[in-house]
Amino acid sequence: MLYELRVYEHVDGRADQVRERFEREVAPRFPEHGIELLGAFTDAETGMLTYLTRFPDDEARKAAWASFGGDAGWKAAKAASEVDGPLISKQRMSVLTPVIPGLPIS
Repeated sequence: MLYELRVYEHVDGRADQVRERFEREVAPRFPEHGIELLGAFTDAETGMLTYLTRFPDDEARKAAWASFGGDAGWKAAKAASEVDGPLISKQRMSVLTPVIPGLPIS
């Protein structure tokens, strides 16, 4: 099992739009592409969106993201939400493996 942590830095003034798009368009599509969402959070100080996903292995993770990236509905939703420019200025991603077995997320 491995985990992926993503942090989206939003364009100034667009934090709410990032969160709304994630809630309405991104997260609901995850299951059909094999992406298990464990949690989604906003940073109390910056408003940046952070979320944690889980995959059986790296091959599954790569296949899931390739499938999601090719989703026509997602492509249309992304384009429609970015008519006035991008919502995200920078994305950070970390692939994580458990260190201590037996914890609730491991």
